[in-house]
Amino acid sequence: MENKKGFADRFDWTLAFIILLFLIISLFAISSAQTTGQYGPTNFVFKQLFWYGVGVIIISMTMFFEPEQYKKLSWVIYGIGVFLLFMLFILPGSLDIVAERNNAKSWFHLPFGIGSIQPAEFMKTFYILGLARLITKHNENHLMKTVKTDFILLGKIALVLIVPLAFILKQPDLGTALVFLAITIALIIVAGITWKIILPIFMGSIVTGGTLLYFALYQQDFLTNTFGFKGYQFARIYSWLDPYSYASDEGMHLITSLNAIGSGEIFGKGYGERIVYVPENHTDFIFAVIGEEYGFVGASIVVSLYFLLIFHLTKITLQLKDAYSTYVCAGIIAMITFHVFENIGMTIQLLPITGIPLPFISYGGSSLMGNMLAIGLVFSMKFHHRTYMFAKNEDD
Repeated sequence: MENKKGFADRFDWTLAFIILLFLIISLFAISSAQTTGQYGPTNFVFKQLFWYGVGVIIISMTMFFEPEQYKKLSWVIYGIGVFLLFMLFILPGSLDIVAERNNAKSWFHLPFGIGSIQPAEFMKTFYILGLARLITKHNENHLMKTVKTDFILLGKIALVLIVPLAFILKQPDLGTALVFLAITIALIIVAGITWKIILPIFMGSIVTGGTLLYFALYQQDFLTNTFGFKGYQFARIYSWLDPYSYASDEGMHLITSLNAIGSGEIFGKGYGERIVYVPENHTDFIFAVIGEEYGFVGASIVVSLYFLLIFHLTKITLQLKDAYSTYVCAGIIAMITFHVFENIGMTIQLLPITGIPLPFISYGGSSLMGNMLAIGLVFSMKFHHRTYMFAKNEDD
């Protein structure tokens, strides 16, 4: 016997309210950011509101399908994402259909002057769907787990990861590549792979990362000659550790961000009362605007709202009964968490600058639509989640 519920009972009003709060914060922050004069007559508030409207449509369409349907279509959706990344790779940048920014070929031009779209933002969610399907199927086929079966699963995950990761690194887009790695690590842990395998891999990754950082700081010629690293890649590390020595170049963004957030002090300067000029403050550095205008209190409220979002998503995940939906929601939580941690971290010198936007607040059509697609999946998992009072009879 199935416990029937109406739309109002099944719809997640709390999650919808949280997204509404992010919309309000985003519009206020972008409205102030665009007054610096660096963007000309473009009104990003209206454009952001338009993309939010598109995002609501995406959520509505996503909720229409049940988790089981997404499970069946996972590889098709994953394949579509890979195909789009492949087209970016093979199409010449001289074509009008391909947009190139900051030496990265990552966007398609949309018709009718709407703007551009970044396939990698959607590929994150497509990848989560494919990876969740892979882990679910593997665990169903290997109910008795062993070290061997866990190694096989890791091999499968690596194959699914390497394809989109290679195209994204080729663009190049290191920030998005790190998001894929964060999603992968989270789902490896949730998948139940033994720590006998995970711990040595993680320790090896830490040692490798530390070794690369050492060579980047003290043995640059070795990395350049052996692995083909470029000078600007080293500059990003140096400007992160010592931005004031690179104030005229790579360190400028970080210095202005630190000055803006620091000058906000406890309560901020108030809406539109900014003094510090921060480039790209409506996109990747929107948190600097919030920190300067609303101070520590305003910034803390924004961070707390993200904690509330992640807590609520985690609560939903723990309520779900089927493994596939659980893995999908876990991947989405990892994606959003990494975005928030990296974006805020890079504005306060906690992490290197990678160009990752702040979810639901930074201006950007592709980023916002990609995140709304992910949230739409959570809405779908929650909306179509069923509770059975008794075992369901297939003959009924």
